Amino acid sequence: MKVTQKRKSRIASLALSLMGGTAALFMQAPAQAEVQGSDVSGAIYSAPEDWTKSAQGPVTVFVSPEKDLSLAIVNIDSAPDARAAAAEAWAAYKPAVSERAVRLVTPGAAGDGWDERAHISYETSPTEKMVVSALVMRKDSEWTVMITDGADTTANKRYAALSIMEQSLRPAGYKPETFAGKTAHRLTPERIEALRQFVADSARTLDVPGVGIALIDQGKVVWEGGVGVRALGSPEPVDEHTKFMVASNTKGMATLLLSTLADDGMLDWGTPVTSLYPSFRLGSDETTKSTLVRHLVCACTGLPRRDYAFVLADAGAPATDTFRQLAESYPTSDFGELFQYNNLMASAAGYLGGSLAYPDMELGAAFDRAMDERVFEPLAMVDTTFDFDAAMTGNWARPHGLDVDGQVHVISNDFNRTVEPHRPAGGVWSTAADMAHYVQLELSKGLGPDGKRVVSEENLLERRKRGVPVGENSWYGMGLFEKISWGIPVVTHGGTLLGYRSNFFALPEANIGAVILTNADSGAAMIDPFFRRLMEVLYDGKPEAASEIAVIGERIKTQTAKRRTELTLPGDPAVLDNLASKYVSPGIGSITISERDGTKWMKGGFIEGPIATEANPDGSVSLVSAAPGAIGLSALVGETDGARTLTVRDAQDEYVYTEVR
Repeated sequence: MKVTQKRKSRIASLALSLMGGTAALFMQAPAQAEVQGSDVSGAIYSAPEDWTKSAQGPVTVFVSPEKDLSLAIVNIDSAPDARAAAAEAWAAYKPAVSERAVRLVTPGAAGDGWDERAHISYETSPTEKMVVSALVMRKDSEWTVMITDGADTTANKRYAALSIMEQSLRPAGYKPETFAGKTAHRLTPERIEALRQFVADSARTLDVPGVGIALIDQGKVVWEGGVGVRALGSPEPVDEHTKFMVASNTKGMATLLLSTLADDGMLDWGTPVTSLYPSFRLGSDETTKSTLVRHLVCACTGLPRRDYAFVLADAGAPATDTFRQLAESYPTSDFGELFQYNNLMASAAGYLGGSLAYPDMELGAAFDRAMDERVFEPLAMVDTTFDFDAAMTGNWARPHGLDVDGQVHVISNDFNRTVEPHRPAGGVWSTAADMAHYVQLELSKGLGPDGKRVVSEENLLERRKRGVPVGENSWYGMGLFEKISWGIPVVTHGGTLLGYRSNFFALPEANIGAVILTNADSGAAMIDPFFRRLMEVLYDGKPEAASEIAVIGERIKTQTAKRRTELTLPGDPAVLDNLASKYVSPGIGSITISERDGTKWMKGGFIEGPIATEANPDGSVSLVSAAPGAIGLSALVGETDGARTLTVRDAQDEYVYTEVR
């Protein structure tokens, strides 16, 4: 079943000769260097070594290698409140430039040594392509303000660096809470009930209709079930067999498929992808040649996230569309330099596995069959499937989202079909009971529920090897994150689709795991506090999780209310009456404007809904999809060479749609 050492050496030598050694070096030492520092108040932080640092008085400024993004740490001796502290910080950081208009101030939970925290966003226009914000923190009477100011594309690309600096910033003298060296409590009925009650209370606060939960202790499932209902307006309860979309949790399952193929000698992690799938291409020839199997799900190749490329595409794309889009994708950072999450690469990994297992089958069908036979069946994941139609029958949780007024609604699941052509990256449906079996496999290092080996320990753990850093004490492997949380190693991953948020946590040293599945967008706010509460219960941690939920609940309401004031719904007639009926972006698809029951509607790929308009600070206007759950697709109204246009931007790409005459 296993690859021989001789075969491994032969494949590794081939990989080195084909890629000139660059990727091989990254395989051994991918981590980006960090430097420790402190500001004038003694507040400590970690910063990437490749950012330029300068300091003057109370201001310490870090500038990204691109030189178009700055992060300033400013010490303010005293101020009446967070907003005033931020205003003083801006005056010290850029004395010749007036502080931008404040868009919104939202509170954060106290913690990590800070007595008070707040986040401030500032007014920007889409044409500026800027991110401008401030994180304001107080210890006693002294304030520390972290200002982010610069190009939004660079901020997205340098997400990990920003996260490291933000998460590591702590007041002078503070010693982080740690559970290192402590023995975790067993999950007794009392502790299980404390976790279940926390989930139920959090769901009410955050308007999450239903949650599926599973808890594992010493490798055994000690509780599984649910709280709430499958759909608002229905009495049907969520239980351990209720099906949810678990989105990007699929990635770790797809790399598990690759692990079983590695056991059978059908691939090696160090094999160049092109030697196994000759038609594999990326926009950069150098990156194509450097990409080994392990790099398909490492978020390390420099390819940026391009989700709108398939979210806005017309329905019906085949599985091969993953490879078509990858051939048109270009890196925006060096190979192995940064964490850049890319769903298309993860999709390619799964389809590669399917093509190796069943080379004569259609790509999607081959992947589905390989996952069934090599992952789901051995793990007794009896309700887990990629079949949308089958999943949306019987015991399944409907997705929920907020409308423009902050009210929760059951929403259509049609949008989530956008992932079907790229399903190895996030298309699986599962249950709390089935996901518990998946976590048990991670804890047992390769054994199924019946005690039989599903995958070798070596190839299971290969997926966890630390790759590019994501945040403080956090790294990405192959479809899995590894974190050191309060001194405890954690293997984890989450999933996000419209109306669904999920996560699992495995604590290998304690042999404890947990699964949480939710059927609402607001469920995202529950994930981190749930994990914090788990750690409190296990290690007698400070009781912080409940206060986090309370603060997050207020923040969501504040953000929703502010967003509502920025939107005109129905949209401004002067804008709507001047729209073309159809716009096209070559290689992406079309955006159509139509009328339904006297209301203007916009449809672009899998996103559709009534149109709200937003007046931007620079005088431009954007169209915004206002369907419950789908609020956020924003298209800037414009004109080029006398033709009307709509421009949509995601993390690092811009898609221009031109009217069809």
